[in-house]
Amino acid sequence: MTFDELSRRWTWRPIPHCPGRFTLDAPTDVSMEALVGADVVPNEFRLTAAQDEALVVPLDDGGIISYRRPGGSILHTLNTAEGFARKLVQLSIEIKEVRPSGGPRP
Repeated sequence: MTFDELSRRWTWRPIPHCPGRFTLDAPTDVSMEALVGADVVPNEFRLTAAQDEALVVPLDDGGIISYRRPGGSILHTLNTAEGFARKLVQLSIEIKEVRPSGGPRP
């Protein structure tokens, strides 16, 4: 799965003042599986600065950072390589190695 494939498959809106970052323009009940497929296992992170859990899926040319809110809704963001790297640093998230299922491991 690539940034271009996801950007064509779904409708995304640019996030104001965040170059290279887009939010999914769809209902908040779209699951990660519906977005990227059941065979992709997202990395899950508890964020110290927020009550949301972050679900992170690196792509060849960027990545997805989704936020699972306490009520169960999910906000999906699609990021170019630059936007993805910048946001991971802001969230203090470090991706280290690749999981056998194809996704990286925290």
